[in-house]
Amino acid sequence: MPLRPDEPVRLTRIYTRGGDHGETSLGDGSRVSKLDPLVRAYGAVDELNSLLGWAQVEARDERLARIQNELFDLGADLSVPFVEGDGKLRIEHDAIERLEQDCDAANAGLPELRSFVLPGGSEAAARLHVARGACRRAEREVLDAHADRPVNPLAPVYLNRLSDLLFILARAANVGDEPLWKPGG
Repeated sequence: MPLRPDEPVRLTRIYTRGGDHGETSLGDGSRVSKLDPLVRAYGAVDELNSLLGWAQVEARDERLARIQNELFDLGADLSVPFVEGDGKLRIEHDAIERLEQDCDAANAGLPELRSFVLPGGSEAAARLHVARGACRRAEREVLDAHADRPVNPLAPVYLNRLSDLLFILARAANVGDEPLWKPGG
């Protein structure tokens, strides 16, 4: 039975035994080591997405639901070796522009920052800070993969902007009681 347009995958059995010897398939069907930089990059994006889901339990922010879908798109992008104009699902500039608009909107009501922010505060803020740290790691993994092979040049830009947004959302979750760094304190 063919897949419907709203059905990107159909899995009847989750385990395949195909990765039991340290290899996995990329989105183009090629087999690579699970230590391949692309696998590490989309694995870090998957971990980030899980942490965003955990943050969303507390934050209840519609932007995070959209971003979780975009992170699946990013994972799909990274799982297929990059070739310019190949027609594959890729992160595009409009996703970055949406993140910038989200940053501007969320930051508009916040007080000027006069110290570095300590990760923590409310439950939602703490979870957003954990996701932000994972986002920065995912960005480094994507940059590392790019040093080894072609990667969509917008992938690390998207993650860089997302880490900014997660920082701003964490600040907003702590507005009025933001834990600030006190040097030497």
